[in-house]
Amino acid sequence: MSPTILDDEPDGDWTAPGTYRCAPGVYRIPLPLPNDGLRAVNVYAIEDVGGWTLVDSGWALTVAEELLAESLSALGTGLDGVRRFLVTHSHRDHYTMGVELRRRFGSRVLLGAGEKPGLDEINRPDRGQGGSSHMERLRQAGAADLADLIMANPPPRMDLTMWEPPDEWLEDGAVLTVGPEEHDPAGSGPIGRTLTAIATPGHTRGHLVFADSDHDLMFTGDHVLPTITPSIGFEPIAPPSPLSDFLTSLQLLRDRPDAAMLPAHGKIGRRVHERVDELLAHHAQRLDDTFAGLVEGRTTAKEVASTLAWTRRGRTLAELDPFNRMLAILETAVHLEVLVERGLVASDSDPAPAGPGDDGSVAVVHYRVA
Repeated sequence: MSPTILDDEPDGDWTAPGTYRCAPGVYRIPLPLPNDGLRAVNVYAIEDVGGWTLVDSGWALTVAEELLAESLSALGTGLDGVRRFLVTHSHRDHYTMGVELRRRFGSRVLLGAGEKPGLDEINRPDRGQGGSSHMERLRQAGAADLADLIMANPPPRMDLTMWEPPDEWLEDGAVLTVGPEEHDPAGSGPIGRTLTAIATPGHTRGHLVFADSDHDLMFTGDHVLPTITPSIGFEPIAPPSPLSDFLTSLQLLRDRPDAAMLPAHGKIGRRVHERVDELLAHHAQRLDDTFAGLVEGRTTAKEVASTLAWTRRGRTLAELDPFNRMLAILETAVHLEVLVERGLVASDSDPAPAGPGDDGSVAVVHYRVA
């Protein structure tokens, strides 16, 4: 049976394989993320002149590539019909498939300029495979035991060819034409549209969203997700205050015209402003809860994280697997950093990532109510 185009239903299973029409000339293609709690990533195919432009690319896995090829066949094209990938950020589920397909078919990969330090760090010849900066931050957070556990079971060695540089670094405000510059409404060709790249640091320092203001659409990547909050600052080189960056980026989108959300994970059907308001409220509450942990006498990010509920199921820190426990502790640390910036909390050392001392240890950062 030949693949067909389906109408995207907000109440359907957003992870189900297929080619879903979510706007005129725009199709959502969910690709699998095996052994990942996110389950799938949405790649968006936009009809272009002489081929297709894809927003994000998926994880470079055989099963994902096969599904992408099958989904594109419903549009009358194939992997060789993709002209370019507009990638929201350099995490593997967004970036690596684009690099792999570029190598074989000559498509172009475009990425936010703010991702360059992270890619440079990944490709540094003397860099270890264990995510040393994350381990140092865990030790600062009072979670040396978790860092040791993770390092004792390191992830598979990264294929650095999947993190080759893009063909073009996109700056904030870059304007990209997709489709013809002038469209004949009576014609059957692609719809002409202009996408504006908007820098939204926080999830990563170089994260971009792409706004199609003329058609009331915004490709929000991982910056604005419909039901979950993204990890903050989980990247090879974290900026000084990624949560502050994230909150500022949320407010930036709140101050722009509203649009329909086309997120990288989850269902379509929501509006950007509505979800941004929810995310801002969530982090305001999280900051209050983090402060309350200090009032109760906790002093490290790990100790404070143990007082908080995690995931939509309200799990304790101890109930999380090691990877998500790491994310939870590091997220607590960035909330504590914001409280320090606001003058509500003091710390006994700089909460920014620090290198190990001469004895191989990292000083634990302790916090207190100011």
